Formats: sequence, C-alpha cells, structure tokens
Amino acid sequence: MRRTLSLALAATALAAATTAIPGASAAATPDSLRWGPCPEKAAEPRLECSTLEVPLDYRDPDGRRIDIALSRLASDNPSKRRGVLLTNPGGPGGPGLTFPAVLAASGLPQDVLDSYDLIGFDPRGVGRSTQVACDLTPEQEARGLFAPYAYTGADVAREAGNARTIAEQCATSETSWMLPHTTTANTARDMDRIRAALGEPKTSYLGYSYGSYLGSVYTTMFPKRGDRIVLDSNLGPGGYDVKASRLFARGLEDRFPDFAAFAATRPEYGLGTTPEGVTAKFFELAGRLDAKPVHGMDGTLFRGMTFDRLYSDATFPQLAESWQALDHGRPLPDQPPTGMGDPMSSRLYVICGDSRWPGTVREYQRNVAVDRLRYPMLGASTASIGPCAFWPGERVEPPVRIGDRGPANVLLVQNERDPGTPLAGAQKLRRAFGQRAAMVTVDGGGHGVYPFAGNTCANDAVTKFLAGGQRPGRDLACAAEPGQDPPLTGVQSLPLD
Repeated sequence: MRRTLSLALAATALAAATTAIPGASAAATPDSLRWGPCPEKAAEPRLECSTLEVPLDYRDPDGRRIDIALSRLASDNPSKRRGVLLTNPGGPGGPGLTFPAVLAASGLPQDVLDSYDLIGFDPRGVGRSTQVACDLTPEQEARGLFAPYAYTGADVAREAGNARTIAEQCATSETSWMLPHTTTANTARDMDRIRAALGEPKTSYLGYSYGSYLGSVYTTMFPKRGDRIVLDSNLGPGGYDVKASRLFARGLEDRFPDFAAFAATRPEYGLGTTPEGVTAKFFELAGRLDAKPVHGMDGTLFRGMTFDRLYSDATFPQLAESWQALDHGRPLPDQPPTGMGDPMSSRLYVICGDSRWPGTVREYQRNVAVDRLRYPMLGASTASIGPCAFWPGERVEPPVRIGDRGPANVLLVQNERDPGTPLAGAQKLRRAFGQRAAMVTVDGGGHGVYPFAGNTCANDAVTKFLAGGQRPGRDLACAAEPGQDPPLTGVQSLPLD
C-alpha cells in the first residue's frame, strides 16, 4: 500500500491581500464557459465540464495563464434555484471534478440539489487542471508524508537526507515555475474567478477536510462574495502547517478507542479481549514490524494503515483482518480502496508553499522527543522531518490570517473523534472565526459528517442552512445515533492512502 500522508497577516495586511493584488478580484461579467461532457465517468450523467483560464500569478494578471478544470451539476428546479455551491473534497492534492456527482449519489438532500448548481473543480496543480510534479520515484511516493517512526534523534537526522532530496527534486522539476504560486490563497482567487465566470454575484461553499481551510481562506479574502459557507471536518486556522501535522498523532489517539472497543468484542480476530489488550497489540505489532517487516509491511506502514482505516467505522473489519494477518505472518487480505489517495507532489506544493516549516533538524528532534511521549502511537512519525523543512525559495505572500471580520455566514461541522482533522483543531478554527461562525459537533468518530455520517441532527442543521438560510443561533452538540457512519465516499484523506 502507499502512504500519502506562520507568518500571519495583520488586519490591515489582510485587507491589502484581497484588494491590492491585481487580478485578485474578478469582474462580475461572466466569461464564455463552454460546457460539454466530462472526461471521466461520473455517477451522475448530467454532470458537465469546462475549462477556465486564470493567471498563474495574480500580481501579474496579464502574464502567464494556467487552466482550471471545472464541472457543473445544474439544478433542474429553476423556481427553487438560489445560485451556485462550490465544492471541495479535501487534500490538498485531491481532484474535485466529479465531486458534485459523488455528493448527489451520497445522499445530498433534494432541497440542496434544487437550490444550487453544484460546482466542482480540480485545484491548480491537480488532475485536469495545469498539473505539477516532483518527478518522484515509486519508492519516494511510497514514503508519503508521514516520516518513518523516529526512536532517536539520529533517526530524524537520517530522514533529513531523504526529505532534502525530495525538496530538491521539486525545485528542479519541469513544473518548478509553479512552486511560488501553488498555494491555498491562489486557489481561493481561482475560486473567485470561477464565481465570476459563472456570472454569480456570490457563491456558497461546501468543503471537507483540507477543503475546510480552503473555504476559510476564501471567505476571509472575499467576505462579501460568500453566501452560505459550510466547512466539514476542520483543520485549524493555520491550515496544513507543522502544527496540523503534529496533530494527526492526537487524532489517532482520539479515535483509536473506538476501534479497540470494536476488536475487543470480537474474539474471532484474536487481537485482545479488552480495549487495553487491543492497544497493547498495536504496540506489539508496530515494534515487531519495525524490527522485521512482514510481506513488505514495516512498522511505519502499519501505523499509517491503521490511521487510514480509522477514517470510517465501515473499515474496522478490514483493519482487524489486516492486524490478524500480520500477527500470524500472513500477507494482507485484499482490501477495497478508501478513495482517499492524493498525489504527493501537488500536496507538497501546497503545504510547503502555504507556510514556513521549521528549518533545522534540531527542532524536529525536539518535537519528536515531546510527541513520542505525548502521543506514543504515532507522534514520533508526525513530528519528524519532511520535505517542507528544505522547501526552496521565498514565499510570495504570508499565510492568510483567519479572523472574525465579515458576515455571520459560516457553519462548521465536526465529529468529536476525527483522526484526520481532530476536534482540537476545529475548536481553534471556531474561536478564530468568532461571531462569524457557529459549530455543530457530533458525538461520533471518523472523517466527514454531512451527509456521509448519517447523523440526523447534524444533517438537518446543515440542510436548513444551505437550503433555507437558517443557521443555528449558537453552537450545537448532536448525540450519537444508531447506524451512523456508513462507508465513507468522496471525502479526501489528508495524509495517507
């Protein structure tokens, strides 16, 4: 299997970022979008696709152009249509062209489908849009963004060489001209160009995982252009930065008790008869595989596989079967893909370009020493060094600072035990938005809430907001419901495949 896994703007600088950069805003006159069949098959045959040219560098709007591939699933109820709903399934690095069809097939309520044309797009650097690449070898792709588990400072220093090599390959690749410009802020500017090309004065938005940060940046940069903004499974206000990377370890430990309880009540797996026994089995298997891999599975891949399969209750049986096979030295059983893999190169372009990461081996060694004790299941991996430590060049602008200036039109939705975007990060984003936002928190585990998790309380709150404009007047806590968390479809994983 493959593992894929700041400077802040002051208030005055934030205003400048949205108005002073030439081309950052687009005229309301629609461009000539030519709609036709989509290049990929989608679950919804009515999905149609187009391409929009945007500036590579919004400081030079008449300079080099790149392509953004976009799609539309049009409302077929003109009397109820409100406007457009831009969507993003997460990543970064994940394509979103067919995501409107995925949402429709996954139970998006008819009131929402009637209210909006659903708009999908492949962000700059991804898929059918102008792509980026780091010329990675299959071995480098397999390493992903989770570094090998570091038992000592020497392990961190050893990994630094691999991280530096990948960063240098990105800096010298044929698409290195896109390095300074493949950022979340520029993707937000692309979104506003999409809005204008569609002839819409405003756009609503539904984004998941990394898409929560993209939506946060968009509504911060263009507060008057957003209509109803829903952010599901939320990163913290710094986006996918070094803090978010370290927070994955907490996410695993928040979520793991759900799996431990599942396995402990099913003796056929032989993983332990109590949650404590299942936890002990995790450490036993990880240590054993660190010392001697089994059928290509080492300890780092084992930790990554476990993390990945905690994204949904539906994948608990496959995870238990995999543990059982490894415990007995057998090859892993065939498992269906989660649909959450993202190209590593485009992910690196964004996360390394968005913010500055620590640049010395010593700092990562300190972080590993702390997190190995604080979050022993995964902390010595997620706190370790990666290519962003050696990322080339200067950042053309500082990260966007998420704040409370703008209309109260943001709704956050969050599982309490989300491994990929832990509740702790979502709570920080909620505080950053202040009175702009309300948050719906679900007593549940896994990645992705609306409409995937099947929680009636949360689904009703989001649907009432998107279709009727009725946002909860205060933060809302939704109890667990029987049968919630069916198989996850469509929401992109942050770190792993």
